[in-house]
Amino acid sequence: VGAGSHRQPWGRGAAGTARGPPAAVPVCGGVLCPAAVTVTRGPRAAPPTLREKTLVVAKPDALQRRLLGDIIQRFERRGFKLVAMKLLQADRRLVDQHYEQLRLKPFYPALVAYMTSGPVVAMVRGQFGGPGGRGGPGDSAVPVPQVWEGYNVVWCIRAMVGDSSAVGTIRGDLSVHITRNLVHASDSVETAQQEIGFWFQRDELVAWDSRDRDNIYGL
Repeated sequence: VGAGSHRQPWGRGAAGTARGPPAAVPVCGGVLCPAAVTVTRGPRAAPPTLREKTLVVAKPDALQRRLLGDIIQRFERRGFKLVAMKLLQADRRLVDQHYEQLRLKPFYPALVAYMTSGPVVAMVRGQFGGPGGRGGPGDSAVPVPQVWEGYNVVWCIRAMVGDSSAVGTIRGDLSVHITRNLVHASDSVETAQQEIGFWFQRDELVAWDSRDRDNIYGL
């Protein structure tokens, strides 16, 4: 050490290599002190079992009867996570895709008329057509598709939706007839993946960390 210099407190590293100073070296009483290190813990990735997704569509009657908040609240209170939702005017092409397995049923024309009823929603008008949409004048309601995520979410939400005769379910508590049964819910994981693709682009699903996961799942 030459005259006028002083020894650095961090010394030598392994195999004789010089160890550099910490990012900040404040002076404490004339002695260089290592800076404090702050460790920021990022959010934990949810296990695959908690990332199962399902599609729920609140049908036009749910909107007309102002029941959307009640329906969403049931899923949130159960502990499921909402990852996508939008209000839109469904066109015939979208309904045909979604209900392809029902296209030969005698009630299908009435189902199409029901599911395509509704005014144009400004935020999606460019995708589904010009002023007036494809539902025609005099339409009165729109479906609201949602994607929910959580453990065994497909089966659980199907059970929560139920049917009009099952008291305690969404349909059993809020509807009385199969032709106005408020909501659609995917019936399998495979069907959910396909139906989500009909209603949403991949980048419309929001991946976010649920801070109450420990209290719901203990994971």
